[in-house]
Amino acid sequence: MALAALLLVVLPFVADAVNAALRPVSGPRGDCRILSVIDGDTVLLWCAGDRPERARLTGFDTPELFSPGCPSEYVAAERAKWALRAMIFAADKIRVTPGGRDRYDRLLAAVTLDGVALADRMVAGGHARRYDGGRRRGWCGAG
Repeated sequence: MALAALLLVVLPFVADAVNAALRPVSGPRGDCRILSVIDGDTVLLWCAGDRPERARLTGFDTPELFSPGCPSEYVAAERAKWALRAMIFAADKIRVTPGGRDRYDRLLAAVTLDGVALADRMVAGGHARRYDGGRRRGWCGAG
């Protein structure tokens, strides 16, 4: 039971704290930090002089973590979330470019890791599919 608690609560917290502390993010007005990974395409972003806010990462869509349509979608969503954490951790240079807001008032942000679009990396890793707005396809079955 303690091991399960460690894996589900403590490990994600520690992973996010390490990324926030060690991986500065270049933003349009200076340094930012990714405080936590919420799911495979959403992070809590804090930029100097602003309040922390949810940022929807653009160019890709990942499976739903909080309202999955089937068990396999939930598993894929957890994998996408951890893949995003790992990519952030491995990057030497992270850049965020804000681009408006979505219908949930989240900041829309394009991210590059070491000069490569995060969307390209997530899609190439099999954790996401291309997305440019509009109707999203499901992740269960044919979707």
